[in-house]
Amino acid sequence: MNLPLIIFFAAFVAMFILRIPIGMGMMMSAIFYFMASPAPTATVDMVATMFLTNMNSSFVLIAVPLFIFMAEIMNSSKVTNIIFDFASALVGKKRGALAQVNIVNSIIFSGMTGSAIADASGPGNMEMKAMHDAGYEDGFTCAVTAASATEGPIIPPSIPMVFYSMLSGTSVGALFMGGVVPGLILGLTMMAYVAVIAVKRDFPRGKSYPLKQFIVLFLKSIPALLTVVVLLGGIYTGIVTPTEAGALAATWALLISVFFYRAFSWKELKQVLINTVKSTGTLSFLVGSAYAFSYIVAIEHIPDAVATLLMGMTTNKYVMLFIVNIAFLILGMFIDTMAITLVFIPMILPVMRSMGVDLVHFGVVIVLNMMIGLSTPPFGMLLFVTSGLTGAKLKDIIREMLPFIFLFIGVLFLLTYVPDIILWLPKMSGYKP
Repeated sequence: MNLPLIIFFAAFVAMFILRIPIGMGMMMSAIFYFMASPAPTATVDMVATMFLTNMNSSFVLIAVPLFIFMAEIMNSSKVTNIIFDFASALVGKKRGALAQVNIVNSIIFSGMTGSAIADASGPGNMEMKAMHDAGYEDGFTCAVTAASATEGPIIPPSIPMVFYSMLSGTSVGALFMGGVVPGLILGLTMMAYVAVIAVKRDFPRGKSYPLKQFIVLFLKSIPALLTVVVLLGGIYTGIVTPTEAGALAATWALLISVFFYRAFSWKELKQVLINTVKSTGTLSFLVGSAYAFSYIVAIEHIPDAVATLLMGMTTNKYVMLFIVNIAFLILGMFIDTMAITLVFIPMILPVMRSMGVDLVHFGVVIVLNMMIGLSTPPFGMLLFVTSGLTGAKLKDIIREMLPFIFLFIGVLFLLTYVPDIILWLPKMSGYKP
């Protein structure tokens, strides 16, 4: 290891210890590396040019602010309440109905937001208040909300999948299709667990909806549900690209919120735009920092070193997938999802390619793996979000969260070793592994 590389790693580790935001940490580490390199000025100029070129040429990244805009619209209008009422009518009088509604609502909203945090802080906030008022324990309420929010980036659209596509060169459409069945399996698994717990703890039942009221709620929810059809239908039929589908779906969400549900004032629209710009700016800085970081990783041949190390451990791809899953589950306990995506995935992709692992299959698996990290102590972001919204103690949330985590890991390894669960829909649409 040369001196600039030692400084680079030391700075990066220091950024983690000091809890500096990941984008700033990657950029500062890169700057320290360039300052210590033999020709710092030329190198910095070259990376700056590369940064601008890559940012301008990455058409797929335009989908990210569009998905953020769509999520902000859905979370700030009456759509959240309408979907919640429809989910309640679907679940009906079952024991533990509100916990089941929480999961069903997240499955529906997953097709509109693409973000676990947006799900937990938007619809999740309303769901937790309803469960609290109905007498559910706060620890369980937060745990089921955090668990169901992991659906957000699995069922398309998915912001993490867009970033993975950028890094791996895989089709965004194929990744989106690959996430549908795993997302539904995850949802059904959670619902089965909640059904068992509901009987054991004697959770309150939901209310029964007459057929006429159910039909009214369904008809009111149709425009919102069509957002998913506009987004995914456009992609799956090949009429539009994922980025163009994001633009169409965001426009549709705005139109129905303003003209059909009449849920928006100019003040609310202004706040939606401000929130979208803030989130987009943060992610854009992350991407720019990642390009500089990845450039250093590439010229220092770090992926080659990682590949040599791992290939020295095993040449069996199934054993390798097990090792990688365990490594990423551990990383998820301590490191932010975006850090894992932008720093560690580029290092592991060459290994997956060399072993013949399908990158769409691996992409869905690794996104689920990272989403588990969002709910895993000690630094699971969803734990802190739900605790902050309700005031529940972290220890109570973690205790209730552990069974969900074990279920998630079971689904993770099922998807890892039965790739056709993920690849079935992409193959139906013409994807060739």
